[in-house]
Amino acid sequence: MTTKAVGVAAAGARARGLPRPDRGVLVVVGLALVLLYLIAYPLAMLLLGSFGVGGEILKGFTLQNYADAYGNARIVRLFFNSLVYALGVALLALTLGTGAAWIVERTNTPFRRVFFALALVPIILPGIVNTIAWVFLLSGRIGLLARGIATLFGQSEAPFTVFSLWGMIWVEGLYLSPLVFLLMTAGFKSMDPSLEESAMTSGSGTLSTLRRVTLPLMLPALASVTLIIAVRGLESFEVPRILGTPAGIPVFTGEIYRALQIYPPDYGLSGALSVTLFLISVAGILFYQRLTRQAERFATVTGKAFRPRLIDLGRWRFFTAGLLVVYVLLIVVLPFLGLLFVSVVPYYAPDLTLLSQATLDNYRQAFGWTGVQRSATNSLILATISATLVTAITAVIAWVITRTRIPGRRFLDTLAFIPITIPGVVLGVAMILQYLSPAFQVIPIYGTLWILVIAYLIRYLPYGMRANSASILQVHRELEEAGQAAGASWWTTFRRVTIPLLRPALVAAWLYVFIVSVRELGASVLLVNQDTNVLAVTIFEQYEIGQFNRVASISVMLVVTLVVVVTIVQRVSSRFGVRE
Repeated sequence: MTTKAVGVAAAGARARGLPRPDRGVLVVVGLALVLLYLIAYPLAMLLLGSFGVGGEILKGFTLQNYADAYGNARIVRLFFNSLVYALGVALLALTLGTGAAWIVERTNTPFRRVFFALALVPIILPGIVNTIAWVFLLSGRIGLLARGIATLFGQSEAPFTVFSLWGMIWVEGLYLSPLVFLLMTAGFKSMDPSLEESAMTSGSGTLSTLRRVTLPLMLPALASVTLIIAVRGLESFEVPRILGTPAGIPVFTGEIYRALQIYPPDYGLSGALSVTLFLISVAGILFYQRLTRQAERFATVTGKAFRPRLIDLGRWRFFTAGLLVVYVLLIVVLPFLGLLFVSVVPYYAPDLTLLSQATLDNYRQAFGWTGVQRSATNSLILATISATLVTAITAVIAWVITRTRIPGRRFLDTLAFIPITIPGVVLGVAMILQYLSPAFQVIPIYGTLWILVIAYLIRYLPYGMRANSASILQVHRELEEAGQAAGASWWTTFRRVTIPLLRPALVAAWLYVFIVSVRELGASVLLVNQDTNVLAVTIFEQYEIGQFNRVASISVMLVVTLVVVVTIVQRVSSRFGVRE
């Protein structure tokens, strides 16, 4: 049909009173359909699979999966361990991260700005690498630090081991504490110090003011961050699998993985456990949203004069500087040195004299191993594609939500936020149940890199949404209105005006999704095969078979590579954005 014929047909339709579809509504409907396919369908398949025989609802409906999951005394221990672990992780991470944030943002501690940069390094470190590093340090039998402390006190064996519930809390709490630090610094930075100064003028000391004034004012932020970290601890996979399983400490993620490793895999049991873990995460996030909605009554920065000031600690500032040094040693230096030691010795033993036999053979063997080359290539491809898709899709959705009045746009925001409640292991189970179902046999992506791309896209949509929504709100509407007044369409305005102004935020979102995609293990370990393996899973598998030197060398190369990528992208992104 020619263009003229189309115009005549459209005019005829209007003359007959037929409605012409609004392009904006079509955009929202299209995005909603994409998000429903990506998010709602896998969750529906997870729920149906948990009631299906063998995880397949077409074979029959049964409650046996839930009976197997919750019909014995083991479930009580499972709930108890998961609860203690999640709350312990939250408490440790909150204590360390909040304390460090207060020292850096509210006091005159020397070199605190240097610490700010160092505290962000662990965010780059993959969780699997951090966990294995602490095994090399604190294992009762082979840990460098544990054996050194035992020798120092004349003991044949260290009085502690990382393979315990408290060891699990220690490793995960330390790993998540930099995230708490990052979240809490914003609150401390913007809090009006006049109330603290009033307390000190009345004779209150620094610690008393911190306890009775500062922390109560930060209560909404503290409660919200505690909940976020507890949910993160509840969904973590690396620590429970590597430290909890050998010690006989079952938690939800470990049990879900175990159900899929038996032969034949018990998809129904894993689905039943996954539904429970998902519902717990949803409850936590809903409670978090309720807390943040009530945070206005704790506001201290108003329209009145406000000027942030630092607390003078006097001679105590050197003590707080020492605390920061110890904290950096725990979260950055010791784990990396432990990995570096194991990567250069010919065989692993908790003996520093092995450094006299230091060699680079482990790096040469790891770099020349076909499995590492394949998994590194896959990780790079997956991280690049996932980061690009997440950034592009969420930029469009965020613009539609914040810049238009199209009906249904808030529904997009809700859909895009749901994946933040889905643990990685649960997402992996949902993807298996979806793409192994008969309805999806015609879409042969199971066992390919594309199923991992979809999993990463689902998992990190909320992070791209939060970054892009906040950035778009900072761009005034008048800049886009000027383009539209000049005759540009919404797409042209978005592409030639909005996107250039958002480049720094887009680069930051892309970089974050790239890093976490390389780190992802929970979903990946259930979806990969020999051809689609990724670095995080390769490290996990090599550790499981006792290839400690290979694990350490691969981990060191991965950490260094990520640091280099972050540095390069930050240098390049510094040229973007509005400049003088």
